This record gives sequence, C-alpha cells and structure tokens, in this order.
Amino acid sequence: MYVEGTLDLLELIIMHPFLKPDDQQKEVVNMAQKAIIRYFPVFEKVLRDHGQRFLVGNQLSLADVILLQTILALEEKIPNILSAFPHLQEFTVKISNIPTIKKFLEPGSKKKPPPDDIYVRTVYNIFMP
Repeated sequence: MYVEGTLDLLELIIMHPFLKPDDQQKEVVNMAQKAIIRYFPVFEKVLRDHGQRFLVGNQLSLADVILLQTILALEEKIPNILSAFPHLQEFTVKISNIPTIKKFLEPGSKKKPPPDDIYVRTVYNIFMP
C-alpha cells in the first residue's frame, strides 16, 4: 500500500521533464501541494506513531527505498519540501546513511542524474520518431 501510494507521487516527478515548459512550473506547484497535503502527512503519522524503525516493521523494505527516492527527487525541485515534516526529515537522513544506499547516492555512483534536455530529446526520438 505504501509503495503504490508513493509511486503515484513519483510518477508525477518522472513525467515532469516531458511536460511543455509552460506547464512545468505549474506542475511543480501541483506536486508540492499533493506531497504536502495528501502524501507526506500519512507517512509522517506512520513514522511518528507506529514505533518501528522503518515504514513496514524493523527492517528495510521496498517501501522505504521508494519513499526515499521520491523525497530526494522532490527535494531536487523543491528543496524545503520536508520543512513541516520532522519525522520524514529524520527518515531521509537515516535511510540515506545506510552504507549501501549512502554509497549509491554519492557522486560518481551508478545513480542516474535528473533528466536533462538531451535525455528528454532522446526519449522523444525513440518513442515519437
């Protein structure tokens, strides 16, 4: 359930570079509103109330990784998006510092950078020749 909900928000982020330039800023506002009003309060409450180390129990799960990915992608567009969510801030730091994740997030790792204009043109050329 957590993964599916987070993927709904992540989909908005993934599609953002492919929007028309005029629509991109509007979509950033839309993403921020959805994250702050609909998604983040749910995760904040879970992390605050359930007494476990991770979203689903006491060990890392796909739900934790997907939520971290979504938060980091949103922070690239809206740096202070977590300002009202202290438990999500703590969660982000904790998950980001797991050694294998920390290594993956370091510069020079296999982590893909945010899509740039060249990437967007390449995708359009492949799918809409």
